[in-house]
Amino acid sequence: MRSDHTETASEARTAQAATGGPSRRQVVGILAAAVAAVSVPATAQANATAPGSMLRSRQPRATRPLFIGTYTSSGGPGIGLGSYDTATGLITGTGTLQGVGDPSYLAVHPDGSTLYAVNERQDGGVTAIALGDHTVLGTRGTGGSSPCHLSVHPGGRWLLSANYGSGDVAVHPIEASGALGERTDLVDHDQPAPGPGQNGPHAHQIVTSPDGGHVLAVDLGTDSVYSYRLDETAGTLTRVSYATLPAGAGPRHLVFHPSGRFAYLANELNNTIAVCGYDPGSGALTPGAPQPTGAGGAGSSFPSQPVITADGAFVFLANRGHNSLSRFAVEDDGAGLRLLDTVPVGGDYPRQLALSPDGSLLFAANQRSNAVSVFRVDQGSGQLVSAGEPFASPVAVCVLPL
Repeated sequence: MRSDHTETASEARTAQAATGGPSRRQVVGILAAAVAAVSVPATAQANATAPGSMLRSRQPRATRPLFIGTYTSSGGPGIGLGSYDTATGLITGTGTLQGVGDPSYLAVHPDGSTLYAVNERQDGGVTAIALGDHTVLGTRGTGGSSPCHLSVHPGGRWLLSANYGSGDVAVHPIEASGALGERTDLVDHDQPAPGPGQNGPHAHQIVTSPDGGHVLAVDLGTDSVYSYRLDETAGTLTRVSYATLPAGAGPRHLVFHPSGRFAYLANELNNTIAVCGYDPGSGALTPGAPQPTGAGGAGSSFPSQPVITADGAFVFLANRGHNSLSRFAVEDDGAGLRLLDTVPVGGDYPRQLALSPDGSLLFAANQRSNAVSVFRVDQGSGQLVSAGEPFASPVAVCVLPL
């Protein structure tokens, strides 16, 4: 089992079921959320379940929507609704979408019409929300426990999700309305054997390769990345290969280079990042030697998520224990990473990162300090400059700027 620094929703809920009380993660989240709630802007407390509830008044000029995922079981209010100024990065809270349990990860449909959220609970689910009026379109079971990541296949017809607790991945059809149909597939990560200290597979991310040819699932428990072909008619996954990392690496999330020939994989447990070669034809991923993150040794920082600029020039990585962001230069047409520096994230335990669509802003969801930090990104150097005081948001674990 991992240390308290990396206790997940799955582990937390297992502990709760066994003891009848809240887990350590939940107690910390509840206390932190109570403190943060005092400072959250009043507009962010409004219930936005009614149509047209995203407030338009007092909005800065040139704004775009933003959504914040939380753990409702740890004191989070639901899905935070807001907007951000595209020039300054200033976030304005505009309400809360309630009625979605533990929406810890968010994704949007390619056409921008529908928001999808995991329900990271023992009885896992995925929920669809219409963005036009914030109507909840329904929830479907994932067939596993504690889903922690989801993504929409580029064709817009299939939703992919990763169940951390049960170590499997699921597929759901997306209807014309954006609502979800019944699950069409559930694939277990039954090999190789779990890594040191792991009690089983733990699927942590599922994404589609840039060319759309393969679906890749990162599994922390088995120290592996699995490649699948998706049957876009039946909605089923066929495994074609898997890549293994050093025992105990704990791979968590990867991001592809725009060329589609390389990916950058964050390893949570040994605190490294690895450049991986990728063959679009076969779907095979070939991890290179793990590299330091600049945030301490193994088991001290627990890197969470890498993101890459649209031109493929820079990779940013969130380091939770170190409370920092690593900046890497991408070299050799994607085949190399060079650490440039680390900068303080301005919060505690950055669980997830996201770039604005134009790449000018970087957002970090800081779980333990209940806030979202914003940085301006220099397009030439990749240098990160704080955009001001973090935006208060209880149990912020995911931020999605549109």
